Amino acid sequence: MRLFVAVRLGRAFESALLKAQNDMRARGVAGNYSKPENLHITLAFIGEYNDPQKALEAVKSVKLEPFEIRLSHIGSFPGIFWAGLEGCDKLNKCASDVRAALSERGIPYDRKKISPHITLIRKPNAERPPRINVPEASAQVTKISLMRSERGRDGMIYTEI
Repeated sequence: MRLFVAVRLGRAFESALLKAQNDMRARGVAGNYSKPENLHITLAFIGEYNDPQKALEAVKSVKLEPFEIRLSHIGSFPGIFWAGLEGCDKLNKCASDVRAALSERGIPYDRKKISPHITLIRKPNAERPPRINVPEASAQVTKISLMRSERGRDGMIYTEI
């Protein structure tokens, strides 16, 4: 089973991200747009792992001090346009705590340096995202989730465990 640990976003935050996606569509950007229900911030990508209960125990062991994140800018990695965030110091600590809990239990995960972002578009038809007005949005992070990732007919389906 393919797993990852994430921060799920509230409706107001999702609405701002959808507005950003729509603004990019209006400027002619095509690609694989993330579905609203799939918008999230990955804290740790576990990948194929067949003991979701053990992974869930690791996630539940993390003491989360609620904190706020704010939408701040649009950026890109090769093949991806994403939304960037303010408030990343506490988000980075949360990711470090999650990764430590996974390590303590011997659960493998992708050890790439965390770069907090929300994927908006994969395989865009442009090299750089267009300049758009980034909608104001903030969210209180009060929960982290273990997610299962499955390929469906219409793309990826993410389900909270």
